[in-house]
Amino acid sequence: MDTDVKHKQTDNKGMFFIEHEGEIISELTYKVKENNVMVINHTETDDRFTGRHLASKLLEHAVAYARDQVMKIDPLCPFAAAK
Repeated sequence: MDTDVKHKQTDNKGMFFIEHEGEIISELTYKVKENNVMVINHTETDDRFTGRHLASKLLEHAVAYARDQVMKIDPLCPFAAAK
């Protein structure tokens, strides 16, 4: 199974996601506040793909992206906050 992480952003909202057979199976959504803070507000993985650490992989990409963009992270999502 291909677990390449994709990213899309429109204005101040974005998401990192993984697709399988054209369907999003894991996603992390965020918004960017004016003060350059990435607010991670949701992560979700399709139940059929749990245990494969897909959400962790998305979070790693989100953190790397925030670092590259010199953003701070506000993890509202309980999963992101626990990491």
